[in-house]
Amino acid sequence: MSGAAVSAAVVTAAGEEVEGIQLLLPASYDLLWSSIVLVVIAVAFYKYVLPKFQAVLDERTSKIEGGLALAETAQAEAAAQLAEYQQLLADARSEAARIREDARAEGGQILAESRARAQEEAARIAETAQRQIDAERQQAAVSLRADVGTLATQLASKIVGESLEDEARRSRVVDRFLDDLEASTTTSAGKGN
Repeated sequence: MSGAAVSAAVVTAAGEEVEGIQLLLPASYDLLWSSIVLVVIAVAFYKYVLPKFQAVLDERTSKIEGGLALAETAQAEAAAQLAEYQQLLADARSEAARIREDARAEGGQILAESRARAQEEAARIAETAQRQIDAERQQAAVSLRADVGTLATQLASKIVGESLEDEARRSRVVDRFLDDLEASTTTSAGKGN
């Protein structure tokens, strides 16, 4: 259908002929009843529907604000826990460093004590060895003196032609011989220097 056909159908339906702008404007009774229906619907909407919408929106707003508050609280708690964790971590690191330093110092002290004990033990062993060597030297000197005395007595008996079996005489001869021998050894050692 064309636009002219539509306007002809509208004109025929109303019974009167409408022209120009009047074609677009509704009749006054339509405006009145439409306004009344609009006011009734608006009042009902304003009185019943709008408060429900407002309650739902307020509830959503409060939930959103509560969620934001909870999120901010949780974020603040997380930041506090992070700071506490970082503090604990720093404390643990400083404690570990202190323990390491204490262990190093203690290890150095133990090492020094061990060295001191080892040196004392070495000195004691050396002293014991020196005493043992001196005792063995003295024992060897006594043994050597006795052997030399016996050999010297036998030799002197053969040279002199008489027996030197008398103990006192033999002792005097051996002591004199060894004293002369030590004196000659001491003088030769003094000349060598």
